[in-house]
Amino acid sequence: MGVPKEELEKKLRSELDPAHLEVDDQSDGCGAKYQVLIVSQKFDGVKPTIKRHRMVHGAIEEEMKSIHAIQLKTMTPEEWEKLKPS
Repeated sequence: MGVPKEELEKKLRSELDPAHLEVDDQSDGCGAKYQVLIVSQKFDGVKPTIKRHRMVHGAIEEEMKSIHAIQLKTMTPEEWEKLKPS
């Protein structure tokens, strides 16, 4: 059970074309629990946050069948730039 980190990253890159992507396997390498930060222009104009999360879940629908938990942080490039230290 679980999804390899590389497989999840590949699918997210393919579907959401992120400017920045961080995928952290928090299940000691078994691929069952992830924390994900996705910065994508595809989120521009998409509010509330739950709609962005649905986009991500839709992109990895098949993989979600093998993932126990996923924590998402979704941002546009503009939102990401505002948070980065100057």
